[in-house]
Amino acid sequence: MRKLNILIWHIHGAYLTAITQAEHNWYLPTKPDQSEGYIGRGVDSTMPEYVREVPADEVRNLDLDLILFQTPKNYQTDQFEILSEEQLQLPKIYLEHNTPEPHPTFSRHPVADDPGVSLVHVTHYNRLMWDNGQAPSYVIEHSVAIDPSVRYEGHREEGIVVVNELQRRGRMAGFDLFEEVRQQLPLTVMGMKSAEIGGIGEIHYRHLHRRLAEYRFLFSPMRYSSLPLAVIEAMTIGMPIVALATTELPTVIENNVHGFVSCSPDELVEKMRYLLDNPAEARRMGEQAKKLALSRFGLERFVRDWNRVMEEVVTAPVLSTLRP
Repeated sequence: MRKLNILIWHIHGAYLTAITQAEHNWYLPTKPDQSEGYIGRGVDSTMPEYVREVPADEVRNLDLDLILFQTPKNYQTDQFEILSEEQLQLPKIYLEHNTPEPHPTFSRHPVADDPGVSLVHVTHYNRLMWDNGQAPSYVIEHSVAIDPSVRYEGHREEGIVVVNELQRRGRMAGFDLFEEVRQQLPLTVMGMKSAEIGGIGEIHYRHLHRRLAEYRFLFSPMRYSSLPLAVIEAMTIGMPIVALATTELPTVIENNVHGFVSCSPDELVEKMRYLLDNPAEARRMGEQAKKLALSRFGLERFVRDWNRVMEEVVTAPVLSTLRP
């Protein structure tokens, strides 16, 4: 397809790095205060050079083809602050990263009644649980863009959790389960504000995966979320996964093949001990996890899916978007 000029806000750095592997002209709005969505490429970015920063007050001068939202604020506020009247009529996609709140089945999506916006979910579970209304909806499963030279080592006899602000996010992110499990076996956490709860702290994305590769397994304590990118990243480097059997994960992790999933914390602790005591088995499962990650969550498939959806959206008749 032809190269598009796409406006996207910087919301999720890891996902942004992956989606911008699609070779289009990507524009990231910036503001001096670096408020939410306006940090541009970020510090020491690994994104391609065709991902460009543009001051927010100059966005209205861009010749754009597509607007890509990722948060209610992008959709409800930001677009009306920085886009021109002409740009407001352009094709639009809302990329939904999250499971619905406050209720998993009775939450209506913010764009459900807007005929001018197409909706992309990152998992089938997300699309199933959101009330999408009449919005054209798609599913494009995750991928990650990480250094292909990183390999699982697993020499640390310890598990690792990778979650930003685990304590603040509480039971939804499984903070209570993390606290319970780390009293029973070696387990630590990496991510924003993790040092405050005795963890490793935040590590730049460029270096995160080499550090991650040292640990025996990745534990995902998420009770309710989309499919965590940390799981895909760990699988991609050849690491076994231990996780709650919730949301999309039961369709990804097969017990004793890629790791273990269960809704019983006691059973998961037993399986973690097994991996700590059996490094060869951990490596075997990690190799199977990598095969699955490269086939189901590979970048080529991801870019192909995104190009297909973007082409369909930009060539469809444009309907007027709702106004606040």
